[in-house]
Amino acid sequence: MEKEEFINLISEKMKLVRTEQSFSQDKMSEILGISKKKLVQIEKRRTEANWTTVVAFCALFNHSQLLISSIGDNPVDFVQLIASKNGGTPKEKTMGGKIWWKEIEYRGDFRLQQNLISNHYRILDQYDYRWHSSFNKEESLSRLNELQAVGTIEIAKGIGMGIYEEKDFSYSIDNQYRD
Repeated sequence: MEKEEFINLISEKMKLVRTEQSFSQDKMSEILGISKKKLVQIEKRRTEANWTTVVAFCALFNHSQLLISSIGDNPVDFVQLIASKNGGTPKEKTMGGKIWWKEIEYRGDFRLQQNLISNHYRILDQYDYRWHSSFNKEESLSRLNELQAVGTIEIAKGIGMGIYEEKDFSYSIDNQYRD
């Protein structure tokens, strides 16, 4: 999903989320920092929200079930993915992709999944931590190979996997995991 498509999707959902949250147009426009007139135009589909409004909306209403089900992922993570076009930094623990995700490939302790709604890809480890997100399948497969290779090297060295952080395509393991 491209940035323009995402802006369109969020603009379409603003009224529904406002209703879900039981906010008046006055209150919602105040929360978003836009005029009531602008909000009415967005809700009536006469115009679309700008990127800044979309980012604020996703951050403020990231727990909206309607928003989550429309995107198929955490709205804030999705904004970061679009903004960076490559979410190469480790994220928080996920739920493992049991609802909106399809397993594409496994490599060692990592697996590549594809979102059924937005079609973006992500890589999770054996503990369901997200290591990578992208719209590009080839890039994601390449990253999966890199992560699997580094994991194999660490296991061969006897360091172990544990809970880790990604830094320059290598693991940063606490001393407690070292021999």
